[in-house]
Amino acid sequence: MKSISIKGSKRESVGKVATKALRNAGMVPCVIYGGKAPIHFSAEEKAFKSLVYTPNVYTASLDVDGHKIAAILQDIQFHPVSEKILHVDFYQLFDDKEITMNIPVQLEGTSPGVLNGGSLRFTNRKLRVKALPANLPDFVVANISKLKIGNKLFVTSLISGDYTFVHPDNTVVVQVRTSRNATELEEEETEETTEESTEETAAE
Repeated sequence: MKSISIKGSKRESVGKVATKALRNAGMVPCVIYGGKAPIHFSAEEKAFKSLVYTPNVYTASLDVDGHKIAAILQDIQFHPVSEKILHVDFYQLFDDKEITMNIPVQLEGTSPGVLNGGSLRFTNRKLRVKALPANLPDFVVANISKLKIGNKLFVTSLISGDYTFVHPDNTVVVQVRTSRNATELEEEETEETTEESTEETAAE
């Protein structure tokens, strides 16, 4: 998985006054959990742009006073009016410990059911994946090239040896449902098939 670099400095004080001063200066108070003790630091708000304002998912490479820490975004708080970032929580990553993340699903291929007028329902655009940090994918590929009208693609069809899904086996990722146009098309195809069969019988 790709990583976004964020440079920050340790916070000497974590009180309300110090926190307010940081925000007024365009800085975001942050905390890293998961290690022996929480690490409090601050970073420029603009440093979070590529990590937060994107549909993609990334890990974070945090440089706190020269000490580099691999982490993932755990929680983020926004101002209710200005939507400025107020606080960010990170969770530290370790090479030998599995982590759970919501990974976006990327559709691949063309569904014959959709070509016949069916309606594609993308039920789960993100899936919860558990893996070692090195095996976390940028996205999960869901191939829909075999989905006909009425077919469903379950999470069990996307199983990988590098990670596991934290979902029940019957979780539907994407499906093709019948639409009015698709029903009419199927009826036309059935009528054509019936007519062809009648013509062949008459010819015999």
